[in-house]
Amino acid sequence: MFTSFFANSPLFHLFYPHNCIGCGSDVIDKENFLCLQCFDDLPHTNFAQHANNPLEKKFWGRIGLVSAMSQFYFSKESIIQNIVHELKYKGNKQAGYFLGNLVGKSLLNSNRFHVDVIIPLPLFEKKEKMRGYNQSEILCRGISEIIGKPVIKNNVIRKVFTETQTKKHRLERWKNVENIFHVNFPDELTGKHILLVDDVITTGATIDACATEILKIKNVKLSVAALAMTSQ
Repeated sequence: MFTSFFANSPLFHLFYPHNCIGCGSDVIDKENFLCLQCFDDLPHTNFAQHANNPLEKKFWGRIGLVSAMSQFYFSKESIIQNIVHELKYKGNKQAGYFLGNLVGKSLLNSNRFHVDVIIPLPLFEKKEKMRGYNQSEILCRGISEIIGKPVIKNNVIRKVFTETQTKKHRLERWKNVENIFHVNFPDELTGKHILLVDDVITTGATIDACATEILKIKNVKLSVAALAMTSQ
C-alpha cells in the first residue's frame, strides 16, 4: 500500500519522472504513455471507413490495392511525430502495441479489410538487429490482437540495405528502394488477402516497391495499413 501511495506522489514523480510522450507533461498515470489531452488530440483520419481516401489515391495507377488506410495524419513537431520517434528510436514497444490496437479496431469496424494474414514492411536484417525489433512488426502484433489474423514476418524480406528516406526527394526515394524486396516462399501466400503494414507513409515509394513483389504471387490480394501518412 505504501509503495502504491508513493508511486502516485509528487515526490515519486520528482525522482522517477513519467512523462506523456506526446507533450512531455508529467500529469499522467504511470500505466499510460499519453495524457488525456494528447489522446483527445490524436489526428484520426477515419480512412478505414472510406473508399477512395487520400492514401488509396496515392497508389492509383501504380499498384492494385484492394483497400488502404492510415490511422492518423502525420506532421512535423506533432504528437504523432513524437510517438513515432518513441517507437522507432527509444524502444517504446508499449506505444506500438497500443497504436496497433487502435489500427486494428478501425479495421475491425470497417467492411473493407477482410484480410487473411498481416505482413510488416520488412527492415534490412542487420538494421533490425541493431534496433532490436521492427517497429512495423510491433504495430502488426497490436493489430493481430484485435482482428485475430496471424502475423507472417520472414517470408517477405528486404534484401538490400538502403539509406533513410527521410531527407530524400521524391525521385531519390523511388530509386533508393527499387528492387530491394524479395518473397522467400510465395506458395505460402498464394490466394491470400495480405495486409501490408508500415509506420509512416510519405510518397509511398517503399510500400510500392514491396507491394510490387508481393503482387507477383499467384491469386494474391493486397491491402495496406499505416499508422500515419504525411501530406506529401
